[in-house]
Amino acid sequence: MAEALGNYFASDVFESYSAGTETKPRINQDAVRIMKELYDIDMEKTQYSKLIEEIPSPDIAVSMGCNVGCPFIGRAFDDNWELEDPTGKSDEEFRRIISKIEENIFKLKVEIESMEKKQG
Repeated sequence: MAEALGNYFASDVFESYSAGTETKPRINQDAVRIMKELYDIDMEKTQYSKLIEEIPSPDIAVSMGCNVGCPFIGRAFDDNWELEDPTGKSDEEFRRIISKIEENIFKLKVEIESMEKKQG
């Protein structure tokens, strides 16, 4: 997700990767449509469904929750955002979850910046 957070993007502070326990033929089309409406981001141009094994080894690992048991990924999860999967729910529910993800990304960005300042 490349939304503007503060004066710059979270991607100026960290790279994000998304993966799951199974793949799907397509990204959830409601998510694609709503991300396009909210941020003018076409997820289908830059994202695809992938397994955890397909992403680089993370420095920080976050579980979305979504009532799915997360497999061991070679390290403990640093956080669980405990979000509900909005699949099959209203656009308002998708927007609520997207907003919560945006909020959590901003908090993570601030935490990383704070850790980096302390480390000098």
